[in-house]
Amino acid sequence: MIKIDLEKCIGCGMCSADCLAMNIEIKDGKASIKKECIQCGHCVAICPVGAVSIPEYEMEDVESCKGENSQLDSEQLLRSIKSRRSIRNYKQERVEQCKMELLAQAGRYTATAKNNQDCCFIFIQEELEQLKSMVWDYINGLEQQEKKTIARELLPFVAFNRRRKANPEDDFLFRNAPAVVFITSEWPLDAGLAAQNMETMAETLGLGTLYNGYLARIADANIELKKWLGIEDRTIKACMLLGYPDVHYVRTAPRKKANVIWK
Repeated sequence: MIKIDLEKCIGCGMCSADCLAMNIEIKDGKASIKKECIQCGHCVAICPVGAVSIPEYEMEDVESCKGENSQLDSEQLLRSIKSRRSIRNYKQERVEQCKMELLAQAGRYTATAKNNQDCCFIFIQEELEQLKSMVWDYINGLEQQEKKTIARELLPFVAFNRRRKANPEDDFLFRNAPAVVFITSEWPLDAGLAAQNMETMAETLGLGTLYNGYLARIADANIELKKWLGIEDRTIKACMLLGYPDVHYVRTAPRKKANVIWK
């Protein structure tokens, strides 16, 4: 529930004007909340005197965004976006906990539909071998079934498993990455947006990522695996491999001509 500190409130009306739900009014020179809302936090962000709060949220994380630190350098950002590559070769080097926490923060602060904030971020590094074992055991089970009984979208995994058995060094699903990140959400776009922000943050930390739709699909189909991860009631919508790149790209890759319509 939104709270207004009436001693601090100066009745400027900025929170009321910016409220998407039109849930704030100015009464007797002070801001007043009409009813419960989606708690998007715009009122907290815009109040010039810090009179608005949402007690259920972590208010200690609120920071000032005034000044130069609030604006990214556009040329530097675009250069980073253009230089981004999907990484399929990783150094056998651990990802520091502090860096993974920054990735989680980047995902956490991403916009969500109706301010759901329902994304869950699962980082697997310490128990990665257990994850791999459960994934391949599940695929082994698929391989034992009659082909016609296997869901069509899971058929490619039988081929992956045969490749792995023929060559144990062929780590097609995991690419020898030291860490895996799953993102759950009931809103597919929310997970994708969070993953994009996390990837951008990873670039600033010298880390590489690979969006792995295959691993997301097989993990979400494996009920026992999801129980092990503690997300049996959630849906995996995105998955990223994570680690330090063992490859160096010296220029940006070309793209097709931009398909842009200006009106």
